[in-house]
Amino acid sequence: MTIDLAALPHDFLWGTATSAYQIEGAAAEDGRAPSIWDTFSHTPGKTDNDDHGDVACDHYHRWPEDIALM
Repeated sequence: MTIDLAALPHDFLWGTATSAYQIEGAAAEDGRAPSIWDTFSHTPGKTDNDDHGDVACDHYHRWPEDIALM
């Protein structure tokens, strides 16, 4: 993806936002304890297809790549 930065106003500010559960992943690494949503999503029948966010977008491991995209 190429962005023409010259086309942006001189005072343009970039911004980002995330939702931790949706991007972090690493659900059981580095001493992380289960969140309420971890427990809920691992209860059979509570989510579509029994999906959970154990890996999610894996920002925990891929943060250098994510930052490079910005």
